[in-house]
Amino acid sequence: MTETENKAIEEAVVKFRELMEAQLTRAKTIKETKDFVDYQNLDKIIIGICGGDGIGPIITKESMRVIEFLLKDEVEKGKIEFKVIDGLTIENRAAHLQAIPDDVLEELKACHVILKGPTTTPHQGDGLPNIESANVAMRKALDLFANVRPVKVPEEGIDWTFFRENTEGGYAVGSHGVNITDDLAVDFTVATEEGCERIARLAYDYAQKNNKGKVSIITKANIIKTTDGKFLNIAKKVGEEYPDIVTDEWFVDITTAKLIDPARRKDFKVFVLPNLYGDIITDEAAEFQGGVGTAGSANIGKKYAMFEAIHGSAPRMINEGRGKYADPCSMLRATVMLLSHIGYQKEADALEKALDICMFDEKKLTITGRDTGCTCEEFGDYVMETITKLK
Repeated sequence: MTETENKAIEEAVVKFRELMEAQLTRAKTIKETKDFVDYQNLDKIIIGICGGDGIGPIITKESMRVIEFLLKDEVEKGKIEFKVIDGLTIENRAAHLQAIPDDVLEELKACHVILKGPTTTPHQGDGLPNIESANVAMRKALDLFANVRPVKVPEEGIDWTFFRENTEGGYAVGSHGVNITDDLAVDFTVATEEGCERIARLAYDYAQKNNKGKVSIITKANIIKTTDGKFLNIAKKVGEEYPDIVTDEWFVDITTAKLIDPARRKDFKVFVLPNLYGDIITDEAAEFQGGVGTAGSANIGKKYAMFEAIHGSAPRMINEGRGKYADPCSMLRATVMLLSHIGYQKEADALEKALDICMFDEKKLTITGRDTGCTCEEFGDYVMETITKLK
């Protein structure tokens, strides 16, 4: 090798060492928080309303309106408090050269749960600085290790719940890859014992408590033998503690095929899978119930929790002046999960039932993203009117 190439490798080794030291420190840190927050024992629950950018502030505002409607008495008593956080726009993040500016992170940490709109992630060629995804940064900073995404289409026999590991895999150091030379670029994937064990245990606990009966472990362990192999082996070991639950294992590529197989897909119940595969497969799964615009997700940690839509910020809608026609259903589905998480199951059930009526059954109003359909606010009114009728 040339002297230049040797120097480039030496510099890459130094960077790799720094990354591995940071990951070992993280692996030790995530063991320290033992128990989940008990929201019922809190005098006040602070809900952060973080609009993000693009259509995010529009659809997040609608979810806040619905929460205020459902929890009117709790808000008036001071049990529920909202904290509006505006600093996650791409402009502010780019100006600070941080995925989450320090002052914004402190605001987030002052909340118990966060309702978060979509945020723009810079990519090659867009002229923006190379900052990490705000989602990825938030999941790591608040240790939101479990991304939980339900997909349910009763007429198709689909009742799936996905437990996607949120803080490791290919996303753990996704913005810290190394261009060794012009001919070689390297990225990294990460798996820790604690990280694999806790996401698997959460999935099996959920399956047991909800009588799901089966957990499917999704990896590419035949090719990505070290990190995916670790994830698979630890999940299987956790599964041995749940003898009443059937464990099966699938490679991610064949899983994507079997989800569209009408005969096979009914067999799936609960999935547990690493970060990248979970990101891809849950978007595919969301298409069965109407697309990513209809799906929400929970990001669960032991101290904090964040709830969000699973789609992007749709800057084109804003640029074309169509923002007020954005579909709030994804955020409202996430709101169902938020309400359930903080102990308001009756209100969560009412919102979920109203959404099913408004989106699938009655469909008095339809969101199209254009002036051919209703506005975001009009749909929110429709949902609240439906809840009132259900009482």
